[in-house]
Order: sequence, then C-alpha cells, then structure tokens
Amino acid sequence: MDKKETRLRRARKTRAKIAELKAVRLSVHRTNSHIYAQVIDATGSKVLAVASTLEADVRGQVKNGASVEAAAVVGKRIAEKAKAAGIENVAFDRSGFHYHGRVKALADAAREGGLVF
Repeated sequence: MDKKETRLRRARKTRAKIAELKAVRLSVHRTNSHIYAQVIDATGSKVLAVASTLEADVRGQVKNGASVEAAAVVGKRIAEKAKAAGIENVAFDRSGFHYHGRVKALADAAREGGLVF
C-alpha cells in the first residue's frame, strides 16, 4: 500500500462512522499548496459552506496558502460561513490526514469560531 491508499482507507473508516451518526460534517482536504474546508449535510449530497486558501479574501491575508497561519484563517472563515447557514454542530472529517500541523490549526480555529465537534 502506498501513502495515498493508506490515507483513503483511513478516510473511508471515518466517513462510514459519520454517515452512521447522520451528522453534518466538516471535511478538510489539504494539498502541498492549499487547504480546503467544506461543510456537507448529513446525507452527503449537498455542500452547505466552503472556504479555502484560493479565495481572494484569504489570499490577501496570507502570503503562502500552505502554512499553519493560512489554515487558521480558513478555519475561522468556515466557522463564520457555517454559522451563517445555521450550523453549529459538525463532525470533523480530516479525510485521512493526520491530525497535526495545518489540519489541527484549521480545526482549532473552527472551534474558536464557534463550531462544536
């Protein structure tokens, strides 16, 4: 198994558990250049809020989209957008990525922004 297969296996297990709970999920995806966050409804068919380092507002605030600071900004923005959509409780879906660095920074910032998970 290579790294990608291992990550996707971890992601499948997490998503199966979240689907079983029928919870709204905060899904995070990271690449070498950017980080993305989506709030997805309980059925998994509709995206309710989106934030990423590709947005013009975020690009103006941070120099590099692949930094912990950029992830924290995205976490705050996704929390604001989710709360505007009337969502406060979410299940955190880290997409199989290890919970440290940018993923942890995004999660902590989303918690500070008012999301509960």
